[in-house]
Amino acid sequence: MYKLYWAENTGAFAPEVAMVLAGAPYETVLVDWDAKEHWGAEFRRLNPMGQVPVLVLPGGRIMTESAAMMQHLADSHPDSGLAPPPGSVARAEFDRWLFFMAVNLYGADLRYYYPKRFTAEEAGIAGVKQAAADELDRLFALLEKPLSPGPFFAGAQVSALDPYLLMLTDWYPPVQDRPAVARLRQALMEIPAVQGVWARYQPG
Repeated sequence: MYKLYWAENTGAFAPEVAMVLAGAPYETVLVDWDAKEHWGAEFRRLNPMGQVPVLVLPGGRIMTESAAMMQHLADSHPDSGLAPPPGSVARAEFDRWLFFMAVNLYGADLRYYYPKRFTAEEAGIAGVKQAAADELDRLFALLEKPLSPGPFFAGAQVSALDPYLLMLTDWYPPVQDRPAVARLRQALMEIPAVQGVWARYQPG
């Protein structure tokens, strides 16, 4: 059984959806974000970076990095259809967009919400945030083609890419009106399993 350390509005959403879609047994451990439990010694033994999520694999090995979790879960449950077979051309395309989102979109989202982390001067905060917003607009525009005709990256078949992107679009609301993004969000929200996880990560 997997064990997922999670908190609201964090990158734990996507791997939890992946486990639900794969039918993988798992349990969750809520990390008290407000109490800064992620900076405590106990949690830092799991992830020295103090970041959520953390995924404990069957057997006890620790995984961090949500995109790596998505790839691992897809490969560990090949019958789920969460990713094309390793080595295939379709898998190369899958890997391309997963890493595009993990490196570029996720990183820009962090700069948008936590600009103080990316400058040593108070005067630079506004500029970091604006630059991140500009980059997010540009990057999300690049997804119109791979998400066409949609609604998912793989057309009618949901994959691990889709809940990962849903998570990222939630963190940057200005992009939610883009046709391809809106189509994907609506299609995912119609899946009961996704709805159930979403309700916990987005209370109210």
